[in-house]
Amino acid sequence: MTTVRSYTDNELLGKVEEIGGVIPNKGKNFLIIGVQSEEDTFDRFDDKFYVYDGRDNVLNGTGTTNPGRRNLQEFNDEKIIGAPIWKTDVWYQDLFKRGFHVGGSGNKMRALRQVKEIYFYRDSNRNKESEELGKKFHDIINVNMHGVSYSSKSIIRNKIGYWSAGCQVWNNMDQYRKMIKMTWERDRFVDYALLKEF
Repeated sequence: MTTVRSYTDNELLGKVEEIGGVIPNKGKNFLIIGVQSEEDTFDRFDDKFYVYDGRDNVLNGTGTTNPGRRNLQEFNDEKIIGAPIWKTDVWYQDLFKRGFHVGGSGNKMRALRQVKEIYFYRDSNRNKESEELGKKFHDIINVNMHGVSYSSKSIIRNKIGYWSAGCQVWNNMDQYRKMIKMTWERDRFVDYALLKEF
């Protein structure tokens, strides 16, 4: 369960503009705002997502903007130098485009695919915190926006587990499907801003 405070539309959009973001005109790109919980509860979905069409809020949801236990603590691949941690308080124009998220088993779900570089860090100390420390990277690393199930059922998950290795993940599949339906039908780029709780 998330403890992220509630915001007005003016507060959220004002913060996006404060960090250099531009709010798209209605009917153009959707803007999704992720708000990362200051509490950062380990391996829990404790963040929020807000979807805007112009300055109109059209949907809210919950999820995570951080990796789960498996990727923060249990990675063993020598090629991995740490879990990707997004830099917060950054706005990206045209970050996502409709596509598919493919799981390790080959299962697919409709998703928003990363098509532009993001700023991120690599957290390798294997503790229970997602930390913006060390060298800052700028790259496309296939951190998509997706849900927590490949089935068509109404599913809500509480633990992140393997569902995020840096992806922005909605934990309520009914909310997620509403978002994906809107963004896929418009078939435009989706802008994204990741904010730290403020």
